[in-house]
Amino acid sequence: MKAIKRLPVVITALLLPASLAFAEPSYHDVLDTPAARSARPASCLLEGVALAGKRIVGVGQFGRIVHSDDEGKTWSQAAVPVSSDLLAVYFATSRKGWTVGHDGVVLHSSDGGSTWAKQLDGRAVAKTLAESYRGATGTLGETIAKFVEQGPDKPFLDAWFENENDGFIVGAFGLIFATSDGGKKWVPWYDRIDNPKGYHLYAIRPIGAELFVTSEQGTLFKLDRKARRFKAIKTPYKGTFFGVTGKPGGMVAFGMRGNAYLSRDGGGSWRKVETGVPMGLMAGAVAGDGKIVLVSAGGQVLVSRDDGASFAPAMTGPPTPAAGAAVWGDRLALVGPRGVQLQTIK
Repeated sequence: MKAIKRLPVVITALLLPASLAFAEPSYHDVLDTPAARSARPASCLLEGVALAGKRIVGVGQFGRIVHSDDEGKTWSQAAVPVSSDLLAVYFATSRKGWTVGHDGVVLHSSDGGSTWAKQLDGRAVAKTLAESYRGATGTLGETIAKFVEQGPDKPFLDAWFENENDGFIVGAFGLIFATSDGGKKWVPWYDRIDNPKGYHLYAIRPIGAELFVTSEQGTLFKLDRKARRFKAIKTPYKGTFFGVTGKPGGMVAFGMRGNAYLSRDGGGSWRKVETGVPMGLMAGAVAGDGKIVLVSAGGQVLVSRDDGASFAPAMTGPPTPAAGAAVWGDRLALVGPRGVQLQTIK
């Protein structure tokens, strides 16, 4: 998860005078360098994908954001003010969206993903933490001091918004912030989550009216809305959960080496679900007809038609490495190192 902090400008010594050949190279901070344009936007390495109404929006390496308005036939690249790697994207409405990634970056779009503005970065994160927890002692004080000392290199891994104002962002080493004004101001929630060991927080998603965060060591966190606090939930699994999906009465947490666990009581009890997949399950979604879809790092697509009790391979075409997925109807958009792949779920 180490972020690339600065991008060197390559100087070819043979084309320069001797006095300049060994000059100090110049650098551009990725937080201040707009994403470069790509001649083939749909082939960029992408990490996350979401729907903005009928538009497909993918985010990925070097700050590139691509979108399609015709179900993947043609693609355009958005204007982005940073070149940090972007890891996840979420739209609360067809126009209001957020993407997060390395270097503590949070970007916001108010036009369906065509253009983006920076709301937060690692420098502002460190400053906000220092100001919010000034005088904190014990584990919390040590955590905040370490963040400030290490600099703006920690990634946010996921974002979720209940509406266009209220949302959360989560990330590595326990990063968690909330907003109630669409991201104009972000408030740290380190003191509102039962995560004393600073586990990475990989994903945040609702299941019905309940909100869950996935993490390491078989741990999830469930929001107690009355107490305004995320409380830890333990499962029989001892590994990492990359995500959670499903619906009330059928919630599936999924993660490393094809592991998936089903809860029918909001996280009170769990049982393992056999997937037949030996690699990490990277993304999950619920289709419009209620099917639960899981996607592996190798591009295998699994579908459950019994609310998560069992999964079977879907005949979608040749598998392609995948990091994220979006589902609408019987259509599936997969993103990964080869860009975007559109498939049909059967």
